Amino acid sequence: MAKRKNRGRRHPLASAALLILGLAAVGGGYTVVSEAADASAPAPAASQLTAEDGQRLYMANCATCHGVEAVGTKNGPTLIGVGAASVNFQVMTGRMPLAFQGPQADQRNPQFTQEQSDAMGEYIQTLGAGPDKPDEEWLDTSATGVDIANGAELFRINCAMCHNVAGAGGALTEGKFAPNLHDIDGAHIYEAMLTGPQNMPVFNDNNISPEEKRDVIAYLHYLDESPSVGGWDLGSLGPVSEGLFIWTLGLGSIVALTVWLTSRPN
Repeated sequence: MAKRKNRGRRHPLASAALLILGLAAVGGGYTVVSEAADASAPAPAASQLTAEDGQRLYMANCATCHGVEAVGTKNGPTLIGVGAASVNFQVMTGRMPLAFQGPQADQRNPQFTQEQSDAMGEYIQTLGAGPDKPDEEWLDTSATGVDIANGAELFRINCAMCHNVAGAGGALTEGKFAPNLHDIDGAHIYEAMLTGPQNMPVFNDNNISPEEKRDVIAYLHYLDESPSVGGWDLGSLGPVSEGLFIWTLGLGSIVALTVWLTSRPN
């Protein structure tokens, strides 16, 4: 008698396929429900962010290095008393959160919005009074009384030894550097002078007044807007790049001329 074919037997992969389809259906349904819930419950306006929101952002993104109570760890300094100005500078220039451990933090695209940075700054300010963000009055370089020449002199005396007189930046020791100051937001220039990030000294209002800080910002913005009257500026790095250019072009021309002269038949 011929064997009767077993029609009820499942393929070995049928159970796995059903499991995958079930997981996909559950995941898809959850996504749809979540999106619908998000759409029906509007998020709080950014202006409603408070110091409590800033604390939550801090705990999620900063506490690993700076400590739960912001007193610092071996991986990051204390934030007690640094103030909202320091938070805004570090966060909105993308230096924090730190991308990797190195001689100093590099400028990057910011990882937070301005409102989130303000909320974290407000939280840090509650831990200990420190320099606050500058008033718009001291960032308005078009205001009456702004003196670009005075800003240039102040920059030359206090900043050019590291940042170069043209704000092109420069190398420091142990892999550190003074960053390029071209196309920098005025608030960040002011906050850097006020808080002294990384290797920079602090220029508080007793050293350089708010009016003088505004003059320095005006000078740096003037450099951004003014073309090089001498032609190709070679990166505005001064005698190093200029000397390299002269030696390379000048000596190269002399060598080429010498080879050409000696190769001519008598």
